[in-house]
Amino acid sequence: MISGECFCGAVKYEMASPLVKARCCHCSRCRKAFSGAGSAYAEVAAPDAFNWVQGRELLSTYLTHAPWGLQFCSRCGTTLCGVHDGVVHGVTLGSVNGDPGVQIEQHIFVDSRAPWDHIGGDAPQFSEHAP
Repeated sequence: MISGECFCGAVKYEMASPLVKARCCHCSRCRKAFSGAGSAYAEVAAPDAFNWVQGRELLSTYLTHAPWGLQFCSRCGTTLCGVHDGVVHGVTLGSVNGDPGVQIEQHIFVDSRAPWDHIGGDAPQFSEHAP
């Protein structure tokens, strides 16, 4: 079982499926949305195995490219997941409690990364989306 929560602990989730396809996005939109070098997230292997266990009523959704969006805690602002038509398809790795069970597999949109963003590790890097 994987569990996660926002910074203030008001919103919590759990899932009975593993996370897969972990990646970091370094685009300017992710830098703004996550107030950092970009986003680190992984896909939920079985979206129907994802459950909000506390605070669902506190979630706000920002549609980034309708019907795709980001859901975040309206109290503390923590971005928790990515949704498509309201269904959770990925979670932010920073919101996971403990070991998420995945490693970053790729860095995407590295050509638009911030000049101060120096990517470490040996995961493949792609100018835009991975092929």
